[in-house]
Amino acid sequence: MQGQREQRGPSGPEIWVRGPVAAPERRQPESEPEPEPARETATATARETATATARETARETAPKPETNAQLPVNPERFAANPLHFTASPRRFAWVATHGGAGTTTLATVFGGHDTGRAWPRPEHGEPESVLLVARTHSTGLDAISYTLDTFRRGDAPPGLDLNAVVLVADAPGRLPRQLAQHVKLISSVIDVYHVPWMPAWRIGDLTVPLPRESADLARLTGGTGN
Repeated sequence: MQGQREQRGPSGPEIWVRGPVAAPERRQPESEPEPEPARETATATARETATATARETARETAPKPETNAQLPVNPERFAANPLHFTASPRRFAWVATHGGAGTTTLATVFGGHDTGRAWPRPEHGEPESVLLVARTHSTGLDAISYTLDTFRRGDAPPGLDLNAVVLVADAPGRLPRQLAQHVKLISSVIDVYHVPWMPAWRIGDLTVPLPRESADLARLTGGTGN
C-alpha cells in the first residue's frame, strides 16, 4: 500500500512525495496455556522431588543406633527367673543280640541302661534309643545281622529307635578276612562303633581310660571312660 510522506528540500518548502509506508510492528502473540496433562505431569514431578528431599533429610537427621547398646534389663526379675541352658547326654538302651555280648560292662563304662537280651520298655521309663551289641566272632556277627533284619521287617517292638551297632572285640589282634568282610557288610547299612580288646575289663577293672578306637562311641553316649 502506497502513502505520502513529507520531505524537506535543501532550501525550499516542504514537498510531499509518494512512497512506501512502513508496516506496523507485529505484536508477539501471548503464550498459549499448557495443556492440562503437561501441567499435571510437571506438578507430579515437583511433588516427587520434594518427597525425595524430605526423605533424605530425615535419614540424615535420624539418630544412629549405638553398636554396643544394651537392652534395659530388670536385675531383680532376671535373678528370680534365671535362664539355664544345659544339654544332658542322650540315654541309650544297650541290647545284647546274644549271650556274653558285654552290655553290662558297656552300660557301666559309657552310661545308659542295660536291658540284656530283652527289648527296652519306654512305657516303663527305659530309653527308646537302641544300641545293638555283639562280639566280633562269627556267632555275634550272625546275631547282629538277624536282629537288623528283625528291624527291617518291622517285627521289633513299635516306638524303638535303632541308632547304631556296637561291636566288641572277642579277642586281641586283627579280625580274620571272613569276619572283616562281614563287619564291612554290616557297616554298609548302619553306623558301627568298635570297642577293642580290653585286658583290664577281663579282670573287672573298668576304671582304665578308653582307647582312641572308642572315642566316637564315648562322644555319642557322653561316657567319660572312667
